[in-house]
Amino acid sequence: MTTSPSSSPQAAREVVAGRLRDLRKGAGLTVTELAAGCGWHHAKTSRIENARTAPSAGDIRLWCRAAGAQALAEDLITQSLHAESMYTEWRHQIRHGLKQLQNSSVALMRQTELFRVYSSSLVPGLLQTEDYAAAVLAMSARFRDLPVDDSAEAARARVDRSRIIHERGHRFVLLIEEAVLHYRIGETDAMAAQLGYLLTAGALPAVSLGIIPTTAHREQWPRETFHVYDNSLVSVELISARVRISQPSEVALYTQAFEELRQSALYGAAARALILKALDSLD
Repeated sequence: MTTSPSSSPQAAREVVAGRLRDLRKGAGLTVTELAAGCGWHHAKTSRIENARTAPSAGDIRLWCRAAGAQALAEDLITQSLHAESMYTEWRHQIRHGLKQLQNSSVALMRQTELFRVYSSSLVPGLLQTEDYAAAVLAMSARFRDLPVDDSAEAARARVDRSRIIHERGHRFVLLIEEAVLHYRIGETDAMAAQLGYLLTAGALPAVSLGIIPTTAHREQWPRETFHVYDNSLVSVELISARVRISQPSEVALYTQAFEELRQSALYGAAARALILKALDSLD
């Protein structure tokens, strides 16, 4: 089973809080004594130790100095910053527009050799046509009440970014639930074109497209959409935020879930038959 993505940042904060608490106790200091050594109210110490307040870099340096563990400060600061960067609200990511959000991941994609993507809700962005992407992004702009709707420009940027599937040095293993083929995104013609493109893109040498039938015997129930970049990073898409996970043990859980989902998928001619069935249902 995978961990809850929304709990992962909190779990990382709790690890930092636990290490700071252990430093205080190891130094033989009470909560009040540690607070006095740092020059703040003892309630702040309690909030930090209980992971209710994230410590700043300055807080950690003062804490470590009071506990006689200055040598550990920089390591703890790095760990704390990682915990806070895991969870990024969409409202912060899209403040410069949806097009900018597409461009922000180009460097990461170019560095990645093996892409593993599982989607239970949409055609993965790497395989979206421009019209389908525009419909998806227009929904996002409306739902988030963006002051400027740049979904059309963002869709073009997404398609440009996706040309990486034709470049050497990358492999793409993509899994979608069969229901994705039947969700009506955009106009009927746009949906038909999208399904037609899946037939073409799924045959590319670097692309492995698996479709999990609704009737399949499952090792995993449908999960939240997630992307695995090599074996180093997982990106999970929630309604409110994108969670980035790099802890090796948690990345391993997502890769395990991905492999179990793969066992239920159909490929090649069997997958194409499911796509053709969805195309027929558009009539």
